[in-house]
Amino acid sequence: MDRFQAHYIVNVTCDGPYIPLARTSLNTKGHFASKELESVYWDGLGPLPVTLNNDEELKNMILKQGVRDAAIFIEPTGDIVRIHGKWKNHLEFGVTKEQFEIYDRIAGHIKELVTLKPSTNLEP
Repeated sequence: MDRFQAHYIVNVTCDGPYIPLARTSLNTKGHFASKELESVYWDGLGPLPVTLNNDEELKNMILKQGVRDAAIFIEPTGDIVRIHGKWKNHLEFGVTKEQFEIYDRIAGHIKELVTLKPSTNLEP
């Protein structure tokens, strides 16, 4: 069975010891198909999880997602940072407008915390 995963790419350069690495830790109630989110907490390194945990609007946006879509991972790879969810099969795969808004908000926090790449545009 094929599996798919959408990645939201943030084009940043991480200076110094800061590594933007975080993931959601979910508290749930219920079992199997009736499982619901109760709360969301960010685990990780450096100031990113602290910033994300302080963003109440982001938490509320994530709590409106299903348990599977609320699992969010942030990891650096070279000069980019990837934001993604869990692997999905071809029937489940897709990114909703709400998920995109969540990833975009997270990307904004990442850009605030790290130095942006200098422009490669050589025009004056």
